[in-house]
Amino acid sequence: MAKRAPTASGKASSAVVSDLAEGRIVSSAHLVSAKVPELSEMEFGMILAWHAFSRWMMRCMAAAGVSDMTPIDVLVLHHVVHRQSEKKLADICFVLNVEDTHVVSYSLKKLSAAALVRSVKRGKEVFFSATQAGFDACLRYRDVREACLLPGFSGEAEENVRLGDLARMLRTLSGRYDQAARAASAASL
Repeated sequence: MAKRAPTASGKASSAVVSDLAEGRIVSSAHLVSAKVPELSEMEFGMILAWHAFSRWMMRCMAAAGVSDMTPIDVLVLHHVVHRQSEKKLADICFVLNVEDTHVVSYSLKKLSAAALVRSVKRGKEVFFSATQAGFDACLRYRDVREACLLPGFSGEAEENVRLGDLARMLRTLSGRYDQAARAASAASL
């Protein structure tokens, strides 16, 4: 494919964008970059994966007996149950990479009202932990996950290595997107 020169404004022409996007599955062909043309395709894959994963979490938790939970509710509950240790709001937000503490705070209130999480105040700090009902819900979630999701995986060592590589790549991408978000915030000031 022949490269076309940028226009006088320094922006790629629509023909170049069209050439770069050709043959790719992208949701935003106008974002395809000559430097990293696969980035838009990867972003589209993340969009599809996030929505599928969100549906999965809600439906898996509903199948485990707890309905009316949003994806963030499920994530927060799993993190509170993780290692069965008390956690502070700030720590939950940090681990889940949620910038808006109000979102997690609202989720914790919902989980407390459903008797899945309890809180205790010590001085100025509030610590959250799972109730037995919350812990049991996560175990049922695990059972549904084992029955419905895992049959699609072979369990072979090579598959686990690829999944591990993908997990590391997603964490790397998370850092790059966080850094870019900070840069965009600073640029818009």
